[in-house]
Amino acid sequence: MARGLPSNVVATIQSARAASTRGLYAFKWHAFELWCQERELVPFQCSIVDILTFLQELFERGLSFSTIKVYLAAISACHEGFGGLSPGAHPLTTRFMKGVRRLKPVFRPTVPPWDLCMVLGALCAPPFEPLESVDIKFVSYKTALLLALASAKRVGDLHALSVHPSCTQFAPGDTKVTLCPNATYVPKVLPMSYSSLAFELNSFSPPPFTSEVQQRLHMLCPVRALRTYINRTQDFRRCDQLFVCFAKPVRGRALSKQRLSHWVLEAISIAYSSKGMDLPEGVRAHSTRGIATSWALFKGVPVGDICAAASWASPHTFVRFYRLDVLAPSVAHAV
Repeated sequence: MARGLPSNVVATIQSARAASTRGLYAFKWHAFELWCQERELVPFQCSIVDILTFLQELFERGLSFSTIKVYLAAISACHEGFGGLSPGAHPLTTRFMKGVRRLKPVFRPTVPPWDLCMVLGALCAPPFEPLESVDIKFVSYKTALLLALASAKRVGDLHALSVHPSCTQFAPGDTKVTLCPNATYVPKVLPMSYSSLAFELNSFSPPPFTSEVQQRLHMLCPVRALRTYINRTQDFRRCDQLFVCFAKPVRGRALSKQRLSHWVLEAISIAYSSKGMDLPEGVRAHSTRGIATSWALFKGVPVGDICAAASWASPHTFVRFYRLDVLAPSVAHAV
């Protein structure tokens, strides 16, 4: 290695990043290595001019700001730097990336990409109900979506949840549940307090019911869905991870984070198809965070509480990247 570190030390240092991040960086770094080899350059010792030239070629190929930023992060993770500064912190690189952002501005949607009210209505009917007897895949999809919406957590945070008694604790009568990830989980953004990794969900309109509205709300209860999911997977699960595969031959094994994202998206897609509608283009599982927190803000939840639930360090992140105008579709429909 460039700094003379033993390979086992390097492996431990690299483990500070998530496996998915390491894989992404390795792919980008390999592309930079090939580029350097063609020009007889040493990748981890090349000049800032060489790095900026490589980034400029990516820019001229039409790559987005966010993609170029990942390439830069991968290079910064492997390059020995310049006088204590990583390539990403170099003044010229900082100005270059500002130029890329100005020339390729990042546009984000200002209205929800899918209709939350319609999807929630579909979750109260077949094929998602009755929850105790429908196919386990629909129970899995519904539970994943309700947890994502009720918690505003990242898919990675949900993926780290466990059924171990130390991680999942139901209150008497299932009036609420406290969830926290497994002990080895390192979140993307470290909270101010480790205890804040745990979160609590309360039951919606528990029985006895006094109206059909209460009964319908209970069908959307994440605590009910979670309890049912755990009970129905108990006989075939092979690990403590909360979400497990339901299809053979991997039935009962730990679900991957990518598959969990697919579950969330599949729940939305099936909800649309059950209403005879096509899923809008570009819908992603990550969209649940913006939709859930935007509706929470509209319903009067303080911004500080929203940021704490979603693990955002400041309201700036929410306002800039996630807040949506949840009233816009309703106003247009009314007009």
